[in-house]
Amino acid sequence: MSTRPLARRIIEEHLVGGRLEAGEEIALRIDQTLTQDATGTLADLQFGALGLETVRSELAVSYVDHNMLQTGPEGADDHRFLRSFAARHGMRFSRPGNGICHQVHLERFSEPGKTLLGADSHTTTCGGAGMLAIGAGGLDVALAMAGRPFSLAMPTVVAVTLTGRLRAWVTAKDVILELLRRVGAGGGVGKVFEFRGEGVATLSVPERATIANMGAELGATTSIFPSDERTRHFLEAQGRGAAYRPLAPDPGARYDEELVIALDALEPLIALPHSPDNVVSVRSVAGTPVQQVVIGSCTNSSYRDLQVAAEMLDGRTVHPDVSMCVAPGSRQAYLMAEAAGAIESFIEAGVRILESACGPCIGMGQSPASGAVSLRSFNRNFQGRSGTPDALVHLASVETCVAAAIAGTIRDPRDLGVAYPSVEAVPARYIVDDRALLAADRSLDVVRGPHVAPLPVFGPLADEPEGKILLVAGDDVSTDEILPAGPRTLPLRSNIPRISEFTFCRVDPTFAQRAREAGGGFIVAGANYGQGSSREHAAIAQRYLGIHAVIAASFARIHAANLVNFGVLPLVLADPADGARFSAGHRIRLERAREALAAGEPELSVLDHTSGTRIPVRHGLTPRQREIVLAGGLLNAARAEDASAADQPG
Repeated sequence: MSTRPLARRIIEEHLVGGRLEAGEEIALRIDQTLTQDATGTLADLQFGALGLETVRSELAVSYVDHNMLQTGPEGADDHRFLRSFAARHGMRFSRPGNGICHQVHLERFSEPGKTLLGADSHTTTCGGAGMLAIGAGGLDVALAMAGRPFSLAMPTVVAVTLTGRLRAWVTAKDVILELLRRVGAGGGVGKVFEFRGEGVATLSVPERATIANMGAELGATTSIFPSDERTRHFLEAQGRGAAYRPLAPDPGARYDEELVIALDALEPLIALPHSPDNVVSVRSVAGTPVQQVVIGSCTNSSYRDLQVAAEMLDGRTVHPDVSMCVAPGSRQAYLMAEAAGAIESFIEAGVRILESACGPCIGMGQSPASGAVSLRSFNRNFQGRSGTPDALVHLASVETCVAAAIAGTIRDPRDLGVAYPSVEAVPARYIVDDRALLAADRSLDVVRGPHVAPLPVFGPLADEPEGKILLVAGDDVSTDEILPAGPRTLPLRSNIPRISEFTFCRVDPTFAQRAREAGGGFIVAGANYGQGSSREHAAIAQRYLGIHAVIAASFARIHAANLVNFGVLPLVLADPADGARFSAGHRIRLERAREALAAGEPELSVLDHTSGTRIPVRHGLTPRQREIVLAGGLLNAARAEDASAADQPG
């Protein structure tokens, strides 16, 4: 009798290579792909380098939702390139203003049992609709668009059993904050979190999507919910009932780990600065003055979220000390909110309405005042991500955010003394208008503006890479710290030489210059290096500046894969305490690096010329990954593979 978790069932259905044993490398067939404008230009350039005329996945969608502040021609040039590239190569194109990729994809393209690979870490959102939805680097997505399988380590599956029902003013956001409090950022690396139990049936798809979205902050491969009557209701309301497929784990499914969350025992929670897992109860910090409140992001910007916020604000005014903004997650959510009178309620209450885009979540506008407390319904609060280095960004539910906007201080929404808003989780019918989702048009030519630079060309791994240690960093270095988002850098996403100048600019403004002058070198860091966004620019910029390897206690999954994809060795300390033996400025060499990798040896030796010591490190690379690094990156390896196949007779 089969006892498979749901995640394993979908993996088995899509398996094209490897063994289903935890930690073993497997290859999956990918049904759908998504890119967005911050990652899509590079992914499209990489797809174009493969020489294919059209995408080979079932569905490929190119979204524009990140770089919306067109303060110069670069953003508009990128959008024109993305539109023309999508049309020419058989992709759907979501126009600027149509919404955030994850919200729109959930609404219009999610399909239970399908695989989705997205060039954005929060692709996991569609796990709320029973998809196996995984975030990856743009190069991995480009190859999936080309019909190639996606390779990853077979994850373990963690059952998260939900019991009971959420009480009034306690939300899906509080569920994932509770999970973050228990597991911690990075505690989900190599794992899929699969939700089950009686409590699942009490959550709508938008609520499930909120939980699945922030599973990315755990470092998880993905999160997934079953496809049940709630899923059917959501898809039928979207006019896509034919996409419904009931899916559940096998009876008596066996899991690698299990957690239990009693929904009726939860209370409103809040993540304090500067990490999503720095979670406490709202009441424990009640009374803290708040200067800004923002509702939106791919986590909490659905029609339901907007309607709850509007009803809470109806007849009230935002506190005079608070600046409040709302960004609907999609054009559909905006139209639904407008039809229900929510937009009018927001305006009357003194709320600023932003366009349907990522916006403040990635520091693209609405940066808080210096030192301000900003309460946001977002998924990340890394220091400086908002665009204000000393801002104190907190994460909480829509309900807690609105309570703070009304009171002017952090406040448990249960203490408002009013009834919980009567809001339908999923309406009988959503407004469906797909005119902003453009179809492919092979007759169009690709328009490549002057700011879209050619891809850098990288050579193979050196026999014994050598150079200085350019930076020694601590734990939990995020991709926002490696290469920030925001209005200075997002317009440069299609130009690697220019954007590389901003590498580690918030940590050490001299880093890029020092790396160039030194001819490259090494980075040493602590645990969970590269957490956060999937942006592969953080990896390719390091390679462009000549970084041979990053030596760390541990790595975030996506960033480690991105480093490999661009030929940078992610090396793990054999003993985490050895990190203290490295010093910035020391000259080191990876002894016999190429020879050892080619021979499949698991360890390398780092010779510190300055101190005269040798330090052992491990690479943990699969045979496929070793070939990629030896070739100097995944694109080089893919081209070599294609050339080899073309040379075969018959």
